[in-house]
Amino acid sequence: MRKVVLALVAVFALSPVVRAQAWADKLFGGETVHDFGVVPRGAQLKYAFKLTNIYKVPLEITEIRVSCGCVKADPSTKLLQPNETATLNISMDGRQFSGSKTVRVFVTVGPKYISTATLTVSANSRGDVAFSPNEIDFGTHQRGAAATKPIDVEYTGTMVDWRVVEIVKNSSAPFELKVEELSRLVNSPVRRGYRISATMKADAAPGPFKQEVLLKTNDPSSPVLSFQVVGNVQGGGLTVAPSPIAVSGLKVGEGLTKKVFIRASKPFRVTAVEGQGGGITVDFPNREDTTLVLTVNIQASKAGNLRRELSIRTSLEGEAAAPLLIEGVIEP
Repeated sequence: MRKVVLALVAVFALSPVVRAQAWADKLFGGETVHDFGVVPRGAQLKYAFKLTNIYKVPLEITEIRVSCGCVKADPSTKLLQPNETATLNISMDGRQFSGSKTVRVFVTVGPKYISTATLTVSANSRGDVAFSPNEIDFGTHQRGAAATKPIDVEYTGTMVDWRVVEIVKNSSAPFELKVEELSRLVNSPVRRGYRISATMKADAAPGPFKQEVLLKTNDPSSPVLSFQVVGNVQGGGLTVAPSPIAVSGLKVGEGLTKKVFIRASKPFRVTAVEGQGGGITVDFPNREDTTLVLTVNIQASKAGNLRRELSIRTSLEGEAAAPLLIEGVIEP
């Protein structure tokens, strides 16, 4: 350990400016800039910077600052062991600015040897294209149930023949898309744009999903627009509530207990809960009923973001495991 410390001292024995730029930025592998490009007004933009602890001692993210309230930055974990990789999840709210915007994100690591990496995110929010709502959110969706949600994209610029020429989505997306032109409102000019409706597939795989849909346009100044479709598919005849379990105000060393209700249209038994461990255990009754109560015990062992997905298996024939999400932040 003494050799490791001496090696770090040698690295850090530079001028303050060089020190901040030399080793903190290296955690991000040189990828410290992201440009979202031209986006519609109100777009919700997301990006994940990857960072890896390339040093031989643990490093902790001690502070994150942003130069604009339109950007939020949340690390997947605050403590990185040697060679451990994490992500810094960036959210940029296109409702809070118009035109070109550049934001700095300052990530300070330590705690013994302190350095700050500077990340840059930018976007150009167009006032002539708007989404309503900003994304399609199915929330908690029962697998097999019918559900359709729309999003409108409207163009108010000067390009007379503006149009979307192609819509691209992942082939594995749990929904289908239908497109129609926006209808004209009473006593208003002709509207240029589209209503895009997403319909959940009956055989959608259980679990949370987040899919990006790309809109390719004939506008050379903004050839590609995008929006998100998100949700959480509950297994067939089972419903789990609450899911996700939200964890807040929990500090390292403290414990938390949550009750979860799992229901079906006919009596069933919980046979197993997969994914336990790391301070999370689940107690479930050894009986059969249409409604069962699970007790989820959460013991906070380290600070940082918490995200865990459990799988609840039951005696229902042909029924896929029902997902149970646990999300939140553990405070130091």
